[in-house]
Amino acid sequence: MASRRARVTIRDVADRVGVHPSTVSRVLNPATRGRITPEIVRQVTAAAEDMGYRPNQAAQGLRTSRTRTVGVLIPDITNPLFPPIIRGIEDALGAAGYTAILGNTDNVPDREREAVATMRARQVDGLILATARRDDPIVSDCIADHLPLILVNRSSDADGVSSVINDDALGIARVVHHLKVLGHRYIAHIAGPRALSTGEARRRSFITAMRAEELPLDPALIAETAAFSEDEGLRAAARLIAGKTEGGARFTAIVAANDLLALGVYEALAEAGLSCPADVSVTGFNDMPFIDRVAPPLTTVRIPQYDMGREAARRLIELIDTPGSPARSTTLRPELVVRGSTAAPPH
Repeated sequence: MASRRARVTIRDVADRVGVHPSTVSRVLNPATRGRITPEIVRQVTAAAEDMGYRPNQAAQGLRTSRTRTVGVLIPDITNPLFPPIIRGIEDALGAAGYTAILGNTDNVPDREREAVATMRARQVDGLILATARRDDPIVSDCIADHLPLILVNRSSDADGVSSVINDDALGIARVVHHLKVLGHRYIAHIAGPRALSTGEARRRSFITAMRAEELPLDPALIAETAAFSEDEGLRAAARLIAGKTEGGARFTAIVAANDLLALGVYEALAEAGLSCPADVSVTGFNDMPFIDRVAPPLTTVRIPQYDMGREAARRLIELIDTPGSPARSTTLRPELVVRGSTAAPPH
C-alpha cells in the first residue's frame, strides 16, 4: 500500500525559502503579515502554494486557545437583505484568518437558542447576531459569559453590547419629506414588530418625522405587524385599504418599514383594484437586491448592506483581540433612492 503523503509544515516552507519558521508563521497570519517585507511575503506565499501547505487549525487552536471561527446567526436566509451582509462579514473575517459558521433561524427563538448552543459547543471565538430582539436572553447570556458579541442591523436594550446599525430616523425622515414635497399630506405607516429595534425605531421615527413636517398624524393610519414579511405587509395594507373604503381615515401614501412589507402592500393594492403610484404611493426600507426590478420599481431607503457586515466582522475581531474593550455602537448613514412607486397624490 502506498504511504500517505506527509503534511507540509511551516518548517518545510521555511527551509524552501531560507528563512526562520517564525517568519513563515507571520506571513501566513493576516494579522502579522504587514510586519514582513513584501519580497519575503511574496516568496513565502508562493512556496506555500507550490508545496501545498495547509495550516493545521487544530494545532493553532491549542497554541492560541482560539478556533478562529465565528458564529453568524441570520433570521431568514431567504430575505435578500442578508446575503450582502453575510458577504461583507465573510470577506472581513477571511482577510483576518477567520471562518464563519452560519446559522439560519427563521425567526424562531428555539432555533436561535439551539444554534447558539451548538456554536458555543464548537468553541467559536465570538458571535455576530442579526437576530437580536430588544429584550433578548441570548444577548444577556453572552454578555454575562464575556463572549465577544456584536449585533448587526439590529440593536438591543441591554447595556454593554456592541452593534453596527443604520440611522433609521434619518432614513424615515427623508422618506416622509420626499412624500410631502410630492404633495402628500395623509400618509400611513406599516410598522415592523416592536420587539425588534428596527420595528420600534422606524415606527417612532415616522411619528417624529410627521410632526416635524407638520403633517396630520392619525394613529388609525399606523398598522402594526408581527413580522417583516410580505404576508404581514399584505394583511396590514388590506386592513388600511378596507378602512379607507368604508369611510375611515384616508391616505394617499404608505411608508412600509421594510421592502418585504412594501411588496405585501403592492399585492393588497392590486387585490383592491388600486394602482401604485396613481392611487397610492408606496415606499420601503433597505433597498434589498432586485427591488428595483419589481413593477413599479420601489422607492426605498438604501442601507450599506455589505459595509454593515464588513464593519461588524472587523469590530468583532477587535473585541476578540482586546478582551474587556468597551462596547461601541456604529451607526451608518442611509440614502433615499427614488423610483417609480412614488408620485404626486391623485386629485
